[in-house]
Amino acid sequence: MIKVFIVDDSALVRQVLTSCLASHPRITVIGQAADPLYAIEKMRRDWPDVLVLDIEMPRMDGLTFLRQLMRERPTPTIICSTLTEQGNSVAVEALSAGAVGVFTKARLGLKQSLEALSAELIRKIEDGAKTRPRALPATLTAPGEDSRIAPVNRLRTTEKVVALGCSTGGTQALEFVLRQLPRDCPGIVIVQHMPEKFTADFARRLDKLCQIEVREARHLDRVHSGLALLAPGGLHMQLKRSGAHYQVEVVDGPPVNRHKPSVDVLFRSIARHAAPSALGMIMTGMGDDGARGLLAMRENGAQTIAQDEASCVVFGMPREAIKLGSAQAVEPLNKFSRLIQEFGDNARHG
Repeated sequence: MIKVFIVDDSALVRQVLTSCLASHPRITVIGQAADPLYAIEKMRRDWPDVLVLDIEMPRMDGLTFLRQLMRERPTPTIICSTLTEQGNSVAVEALSAGAVGVFTKARLGLKQSLEALSAELIRKIEDGAKTRPRALPATLTAPGEDSRIAPVNRLRTTEKVVALGCSTGGTQALEFVLRQLPRDCPGIVIVQHMPEKFTADFARRLDKLCQIEVREARHLDRVHSGLALLAPGGLHMQLKRSGAHYQVEVVDGPPVNRHKPSVDVLFRSIARHAAPSALGMIMTGMGDDGARGLLAMRENGAQTIAQDEASCVVFGMPREAIKLGSAQAVEPLNKFSRLIQEFGDNARHG
């Protein structure tokens, strides 16, 4: 059984959510509360497997509570809020704080909308129960530090490229890794499974926190040192060679491995066009997207690394890559930024 606890200041929402989940044979609602402070008292008596959490609440807002929870006792959390309908930045903040899913409740016709979306909520709860959120250590870069004053030679290294692929838990993992990278790191291309329109806000958040430039990729953007390009939600991103340089193509197409963007699409394009000059890293996430693409990269001469189980929120994607023989090495998340820097240093000095 998956034990669920609901925190929402609306008695109607708590009632409807409990009713929606009551008929599921593997889910039981063990408690509910109108605000986080009351919730934590009840949760300590019987800790849930999954928390369903609103954002706007009295005494303490949901994001503050989520951040505190992830520091003290990381728990799979689904954000269920009307705020995620108004702006994607709230959803991105929640995912970056450690939420494993976001569920939007409409302001109008609340009871009907929640009942209509109950299947989606159940799926998110079932997926959430498979995750293991972790309290990440502080990064080496202080939050808000403006470290882009010094000029950067953007053209210095165009021959090397780093590709990162991740899903559930990836928002936190990417922030942890990218915030530690120096401005002269190799060019980076990223696929993070994320809904359409979320990726632009996520890229802007990372760009504010990181020394390197981070932005959502545009069609035919050039890959260069000090830049990380994030595949847009709802589109695929692939790498192509253009003369002596690399650029990305942002294209539409059917989902691959049920995802768009797909890690496999990116990794396979790198295997075709840049493998001997590439480092591929598959990170936390559910499913097997990226495993075969990483194998193609390795077979064509790329360096390949999988995140280890102990540091993953979900070990699915790295596990499948390891089983397939795609990864040359299995490393903890706290080594990823150093490995990227070493890859860049070896490229410059080799």
